[in-house]
Amino acid sequence: MKSYDVIVIGAGHAGCEAAFSAARIGASVLLVTLNMDHIAQMSCNPAIGGIAKGQVVREIDAMGGAQGIVTDAASIQFRMLNRTKGPAVRSPRSQCDKVAYQRGMKLLLEETPQIDILQAEVTGFLLENGRICGIENQFGDRIHCRSVVLTTGTFLNGRLHYGLKNFPGGRAGDFPASFLSGSLHQQLGLRIGRLKTGTPPRILAKTIDFSQMQLQQSECQEEQFSCWDRDLLPDLPQAVSHALPCYMVYSTDETAEIVRGNLDKSPMYQGVIKGIGTRYCPSFEDKVVRFPQHPRHLLYLEPEGAQTREYYINGISTSLPPDVQRRMIHSIPGMEHAVISRYAYAIEYDFLPPDQLERSLRIKRWENLFAAGQINGTSGYEEAAGQGLVAGMNAARFAAGKTPLEMGRDSSYIGVMVDDLTTKEIVEPYRLFTSRAEYRLLLRQDNADLRLSEFAHEAGLLPEEKYRRFKLYQTELNNVIELCRQRRYQGKTLLVHLKEMDDDSASPGSSPLPFPGHLLPRIEDTRQGRRIWRELLIEARYDGYLQREESEIRKLRKLENISIPAGFDYAAVAGLSNEARQKLLKVTPGTLAQAGRIDGVTVADIALLQVALIRRAGKFGGLNS
Repeated sequence: MKSYDVIVIGAGHAGCEAAFSAARIGASVLLVTLNMDHIAQMSCNPAIGGIAKGQVVREIDAMGGAQGIVTDAASIQFRMLNRTKGPAVRSPRSQCDKVAYQRGMKLLLEETPQIDILQAEVTGFLLENGRICGIENQFGDRIHCRSVVLTTGTFLNGRLHYGLKNFPGGRAGDFPASFLSGSLHQQLGLRIGRLKTGTPPRILAKTIDFSQMQLQQSECQEEQFSCWDRDLLPDLPQAVSHALPCYMVYSTDETAEIVRGNLDKSPMYQGVIKGIGTRYCPSFEDKVVRFPQHPRHLLYLEPEGAQTREYYINGISTSLPPDVQRRMIHSIPGMEHAVISRYAYAIEYDFLPPDQLERSLRIKRWENLFAAGQINGTSGYEEAAGQGLVAGMNAARFAAGKTPLEMGRDSSYIGVMVDDLTTKEIVEPYRLFTSRAEYRLLLRQDNADLRLSEFAHEAGLLPEEKYRRFKLYQTELNNVIELCRQRRYQGKTLLVHLKEMDDDSASPGSSPLPFPGHLLPRIEDTRQGRRIWRELLIEARYDGYLQREESEIRKLRKLENISIPAGFDYAAVAGLSNEARQKLLKVTPGTLAQAGRIDGVTVADIALLQVALIRRAGKFGGLNS
C-alpha cells in the first residue's frame, strides 16, 4: 500500500485539526477513522467555544486552522460571553447545527489534496529499529509512515453506562477501539489510565412547553470566530439564514428528590464506574449530592440543528437509568410531557497520563509518536482541536526532518493547556479556564492573530495570502496606536483621553470622542476598521496593565532560556526535597520555568536547581548546553 508522512488515528476534533495542520506544512496524511460518516461528530453539546475555549478556537483560526471556519458556517446562534466584564475574560461561543458542522469538516478533509481517509480500526503498530514505522488494521493492511498522531477521543476501551447496565461503545451508536489500547500498553510500553465523562438526554421539541421557559436570543452583531475575509475562506454551505433561539429553565426540588431517591441505581455511587470524571462539568447526581444547599440548577435547552427538532438539555448530564431520567425530565417546568429521544449516559475510556508527553505533544518514549485530545486527559472539542494542531504540525515537521516546535504559555491558551498537561498531575479530565492563564489580559480572544499569525507563517501553517492580509491589518493597527501615543490634546496624549471611552464601542462614530475628531487618525467604517477601533480602545484602557504583563513575560522567558539537559542528575543537587526530586524525575521538564510549575516543586527547590545548572554551564561551557 501507499506510504505516508503522517498517519492520524481518529477523526474527532483533534484528528481533523491534526490532519489539516500536517497537510498545510506539506506532509502526505492518512486519516484513519472507525466511521467516515461520524468525522468531527459533536458527541456531547452542539456548540463550539465558551470561557477560554473560545480563545482557543480564535487561536486555531489565527494559525490557519479549520475549527473556527466550520463553526461559522454551522452556527445557529452566536454570543460573546462575559461581555459586561473586562476583555481578558470575554469569550465567543456559537451554538451549531451539529450535522452541518460534521459535514462541513468532512468536506474540507475530502477536498484537501494531501489528505486521504480510510475507514478502518487500527489494531497495532509496525516497529523497526526502535521506531514506529506504520500501523496495521483489522483488514490486515500494513501501512507505513514516518510519524503517527493518536487522537482517539473516548473510544479506547470505551464503555457506556445507563444506570447499572453497561455496554461497549466509543459513544452512543459507535463501537469502541478494542485492540488499540492493548497495543499502546503491550507493544509500546505506555502507561494507561481510566477517565469518565457523560452527556445529557435529548428531547423532542414538539413535546416541550417553551412558554414556561426564558427565551435566549442570539446577539445581533457582525462578530464570528474566523478573523479572515470571506474571499480567503472555503465555500461551505451556511446552516441557517437566521439565528435560532435557546431557552433557560431551572430544575426543581422534585428533580433533586428523584435523584437522591435513586442513588442506589447510579453506577457512579455504586462503584461500577472506576474512571474519574471532571469536577468542572459534574453529572446532575453529583450536583445534587455535593451542593445540597442549592435547591435548583440552571438548565439550557439548545437546538441540535436547523433540520432537526431535538433539543440538548445542557446541565443535566446523568448516568441514572432511563426510567429515572424520564421522571427527572418530567419534574422540570415545561417538560412535564417531554419525550426523550436519546437517553443520557456516562462513558469510561482509557487515556495516556500526559506526564509521558513532551511539550511538542510527542510521546517521550517514541520519537515519532504524538498524541492529542482526550487521550491526553483533556475534555472539550476546543482543547482537542488546539492539541491536534500542535501534534499534527510537529508530526509533519518530524517527518520532514525538522525539530518539533512548542507553544509557550505566554503566547497562547493552547500553550497554557499543553504546559499544564505536561507539568501537572492529571487525575481528572482537564478543562481550560481563563483563570489558568497568568497573562490573560494579553491572551485575549480579540488579538489571537496578533499573537500567533507570525509564528504560524514561520511554521508553514499560514498560507501566503492570509499572511499578507494579516500584515496589512497589523501595520494599520500599529500606525493608529502609535499616532494616538504621539498626538496630544490639552496636555495629554490621545491614547490617555481614549481611556474615558467604553472599550466595547462599535466604531469611532458610535459615541462622542473626548477630543476634536480631526485629531483621531482616519479609521474606515469597515469590518477591519471596526476591529482596529476596538483594539485601540483596549490598548488605551489597559495600557499600564499590558506593559506590566509584558514585563513579567520577559522574566519568564529568561527562565525558559535556562534549559535542563536530558538525563540531568537531580540526585546530585544538594538540598532538593525528596518530593521535588520525584516530581522532576517523573515530568523531566525541559526548562527551569517549566520545572517551577510542577506541583510539589517549591521556589527554594528552583533556586537550588538554578545554581546547579549555572555551575554545570560553567563546567561544560554554556547555560543551554
